[in-house]
Formats: sequence, structure tokens, C-alpha cells
Amino acid sequence: MYCKRKFVFICFTFCTLIACKNDFSKAQKVETKTTFKNPLLVTGPDPWVTQKDGIYYFCRSTGRDLEIISTKKMSQLGQAKSVRIWTPPADKLYSKELWAPELHYLDGKWYMYFAADDGNNDHHRMYVIENSNQNPLTQNWIFKGQIADATNKWAIDGSVFTYKNINYMIWSGWEGDNNISQNIYIAKLKNPWTIEGQRVMLSSPTYDWEKRGSGNGLPTVNEGPEALISPQGRLFIDYSASGCWTDDYALGLLTLKADGDPMEANDWTKSDTSVFHKSEENSAYGTGHNGFFKSPDGKEDWIIYHANPKSGEGCSNYRSPRMQRFTWNADGTPDFGIPVKTGVAMDVPSGE
Repeated sequence: MYCKRKFVFICFTFCTLIACKNDFSKAQKVETKTTFKNPLLVTGPDPWVTQKDGIYYFCRSTGRDLEIISTKKMSQLGQAKSVRIWTPPADKLYSKELWAPELHYLDGKWYMYFAADDGNNDHHRMYVIENSNQNPLTQNWIFKGQIADATNKWAIDGSVFTYKNINYMIWSGWEGDNNISQNIYIAKLKNPWTIEGQRVMLSSPTYDWEKRGSGNGLPTVNEGPEALISPQGRLFIDYSASGCWTDDYALGLLTLKADGDPMEANDWTKSDTSVFHKSEENSAYGTGHNGFFKSPDGKEDWIIYHANPKSGEGCSNYRSPRMQRFTWNADGTPDFGIPVKTGVAMDVPSGE
């Protein structure tokens, strides 16, 4: 009788464990999200993403400090916590209006580039901090100082990229000392915190779609340059054009010719139309200042950008970060499509 009861007890326990396992598996399946919706966050001007060792690191402009949000799934960015990594000391030339931070991993260390001033926009320059810890969320950041070419002119929106084993920096700046036109410049890097040689201007606003919002003391604008390398190894630089204070803030594209030299302005061609712009029907205004990243399995290309949900909201904190997959045209150029409407379910990046 004892053996029979023991057998029944064991069978009951085994079945219970199987049932619990099945229920747990069902729960796991329910929790696995296959779609997401834009926006990723309520606010997040000038979004930037970099990825390393399966982790995505997201940055945005706060104006007051430098922060990072880390996640393994970009579709769930809104569920991750923002970590403040650095706050500037008061009363410095770089204490205020911290814009467009970008996190990069170079030569075995982390670097964050940002623009800042003392409260006077005319004093905006680019700066960089360094962290030798493999986890950029630590507080081991060291201020390396200003990063500038010999002209030391007004500069914002610095980004770095590596092409054919050479590191370059691109940014938006003034030719002189007056706020007339923001242009796209490039220079080589001697090291992650030092520009080497002369800057070269790659683009200035020339088309009508690049000049919206200018006049009456307001400049024409090319800013937010970002490098993009195609699967075939072609180099592109997209940038934001027209004033961010307009609904017509949009993306333009520079293309380096085959075997061209990034430092030769004549080796670049500019698209005569914008390649990504507002969509009134999808309630996306002022689309621009973007970044790029790969899906977790490396099979998909994604663009992240900011946009306003309503017309007339300009350069405010209504700008929210949004992401969508993009593809490549037959001629090898990127096809960003049109901004997807907020609240519409989209497939998460492959491999999530």
C-alpha cells in the first residue's frame, strides 16, 4: 500500500511539474513581443545609437548633462532606465546647451562627443569625454577637452567614423564668425580627441529644400551629419537641412564616388532632393537628426530619427525618437522610405 501511494504521489508531482513548465512556456511566449510602435520615448531630440557586444546604447540631447540608455532590444527602449554619466561644472565655456551627444568606441575606449557653450550660442564648440572602462555606464568619465580644427570656429553635431582604417570627424560649423550658414565639414583624426590637419567643407545649403526657415537673421542650415557605409562598402553622409524650427527639417545625402577620397570635396555628390522628409498624413514634422544601427542578428538596417507629432512645434522637446527599417536601392543608395505614423504596429528588429 505504501509503495502504491508513493507511486501515485510521484506521478502527481511529475505531472504538476510538467503542467507548471507548460504554463511557464506559455507565459514566456506571451511576454515575447513581436511588434512595437513609435515613438520610442516621449521626448528625445537628436537621437543616436551605437551597439557593442549585443547591447545598444542610446543618447539624446538634454541640454544640461550627458545620459545613456542601454538595452538589448531597441523596440523596448522606453522600458530601460536613463543613466546620467557626466554633468559639466558650472561657469565653464561648456556648461550649458549640451547638444547632440554621440557615444563611440575607439581604440579600446569609450568616447562621447557633444557640443556645448556658456549660454551664448555664438560660443558653441565641440567637446569630448573618455572612459576606459568597458561599461560606459560607469562614472569613470574623464573630460578630455575641446576638439577643434585650427580655425576654432563655431561647431556642433560632431560625429566620427572609420573608413578604410582611417578615423574621420564630421560636424556642422560656420565658415566665419557670423551666423549666416551652417555647413558640413570633415577632418582626419590624429586620435579620438584631436583633429589632424585642415578641415574641408563638404556641403553648404544650396537647394531651396535646404534653406527653409532662413532669412530675417536666421541662417541656412546643414547639420547633424552621419556616416553610413553600404553592404558593398560605399560611403554616404546624410545630414539634416533647413531650420529645425520649421516643419521642413529633412535629410539630405552626400555620396562618395568609387575609390574617392573623403577629404576631397569634389569626390562627393549631393542629392538634389531630400531623401527623408515630413509626412503630414502620418503626423511626422521636422524629421531629421538621425543615426543608424543593425538589428541584433545583423540582417536588417534601421534608422533612428526625431520628429514632431504636430505642425509648428519646432526645436522643442516635443521631438520624439522614432525608428524604422530601411532598405537599399538597386543603385546602392539607401532608401529610407517615409516616416511611419505613430501608434502603428511594426515588426521588431530581426533577432530580438
